[in-house]
Amino acid sequence: MRLTVPTDFEILQILSNGRRNNAINIAAHLDKNRSYVNTRLPVLADYGLLDRVGPAPNSGLYEITEKGRIAASHRAEYEDDDVDFEALIERKLAEHAEE
Repeated sequence: MRLTVPTDFEILQILSNGRRNNAINIAAHLDKNRSYVNTRLPVLADYGLLDRVGPAPNSGLYEITEKGRIAASHRAEYEDDDVDFEALIERKLAEHAEE
């Protein structure tokens, strides 16, 4: 998983409130280019950090997954070269599933 720092973590943070949102709103909130944010959202979805949701199939709405919440809360570990970030996220996700 290759995340773009800080943008991807900022996107995850915005969506951590549990609400659905789209690229134009996220870009405005971050003061970033909409096209750039539009390229990052599908990447985050491919990593399982976001889900693309409806109601319409092409609505462009995204919401954060549990994996995304865990990743967002471990940004410092992502930036630590000594940490296997993907393994950490999978371990935390498994622990959460056991609860």
